[in-house]
Amino acid sequence: MSTAPAAARLLAFLTRLITGVRARWVGAAPSGAQRVYYANHSSHLDTLVIWASLPPSIRARTRPVAAADYWDRPGLRRWLAGAVLNALLVERAGGCGSREALRRIDAALAAGDSLILFPEGTRGDGSSVGDLKPGLYFVAHQRPTVELVPVYLQDLSRILPKGEVLPVPLLGSATFGAPLALTPGEDRHAFLQRAREALIGLSPPKEHSAISA
Repeated sequence: MSTAPAAARLLAFLTRLITGVRARWVGAAPSGAQRVYYANHSSHLDTLVIWASLPPSIRARTRPVAAADYWDRPGLRRWLAGAVLNALLVERAGGCGSREALRRIDAALAAGDSLILFPEGTRGDGSSVGDLKPGLYFVAHQRPTVELVPVYLQDLSRILPKGEVLPVPLLGSATFGAPLALTPGEDRHAFLQRAREALIGLSPPKEHSAISA
């Protein structure tokens, strides 16, 4: 009998325990609809926090898009990525915007999977949201029936600072916003700017002011 379901429950519990994460659904409710959850990126905890914040039935069909050079290493990390998270691994060099990564993302969506994406393409410092890469626009254009749900992650870079292996006892949060869709005639630049603003709009007021300054 596979140990993956039990491991998934344990990993989700430990993630919520360690990060103290609180999931807030302010523009959407948990749904079985096919979705791409896209978020700001500042910590190795980001993927696990979004995944652990989803109800178990939704979590089971939601695949994180993750860097192969970090997750595809012999041992526990590879087992977690493959057997527990069912991650869609892509090469970091090309990121989610490379042709091969986009092909694999589209194939996963065609198969009915939901995905977790970090469209900034690299980790930030947690104080701002960077420009979004074109991969998110590709998804919106190719798969217009898939809901794009912004998720703002707060304080995860403080819980697990870059280069550290032990978490700091702070509370994090994941705020899920209203789904976005590409509007008729909307070009790539306008869509990506709107998607980025949707993320920033989910940040707490104090952080919002700092990001917009």
